[in-house]
Amino acid sequence: MTGVRRIKLGSQGLEVSAQGLGCNGMSAFYGAPKPEPEMIKLIHHAIKSGVTFLDTSDFYGPKTNEILLGKRLLKGGARENVELGTKFGIKYEGDAMVIRGDPTYVRAACEASLQRLGVDCIDLYYQHRIDSRLPIEITMGELKKLVEEGKIKYIGLSEASASTIRRAHVVYPLTAIQLEWSLWSRDVEEEIIPTCRELGIGIVAYSPLGRGFLSSGPKLIEKLEDSDIRKKWPIPKLI
Repeated sequence: MTGVRRIKLGSQGLEVSAQGLGCNGMSAFYGAPKPEPEMIKLIHHAIKSGVTFLDTSDFYGPKTNEILLGKRLLKGGARENVELGTKFGIKYEGDAMVIRGDPTYVRAACEASLQRLGVDCIDLYYQHRIDSRLPIEITMGELKKLVEEGKIKYIGLSEASASTIRRAHVVYPLTAIQLEWSLWSRDVEEEIIPTCRELGIGIVAYSPLGRGFLSSGPKLIEKLEDSDIRKKWPIPKLI
């Protein structure tokens, strides 16, 4: 291990590497899926370098990114050396994208992710998007049961409002909120970040380099693949 410091994520006991590895781009949205051997090599390099917080979702692929990580965790023997976060709540029904948070779906999604990842327990399980058709308390109630059963250790939400965060936190303490936060995406600083700090909830910032546009080298939208979500500006917050 080198260089990457460890931090407490939230106030519920989860410790992770300060820098995480977001695995979305390996399998979806930013052009064609990347070659699996190269991605397994990347995961191995990240862990060896001290980046042990791996973040995925059943929506990435869909499902193929969890399968990719499962191969790395099982065949590489890395499970004891990583903190594994995955998400549920977005699915395709035909060509339509549907948000679900009902208890039956929550449990089925968790069981399926455990199987794809090849693990007995998920460290951090997020609701990927909030199902506005039912109270957040219902979804959180089922997540609480999954914690009690040892299937997940900690609970997170992604792209939730401050009021939803407060209500969810009453049912069971949230460990983390995932949201887009970078030099060009700052709206969360008005209400959501202060709410998380008040409640002792950690922040997992996705796209901190502006979806690659703030990383090294010039970026021209015209040169991106047609399947790259960055060509559809403004980018919908669906990851």
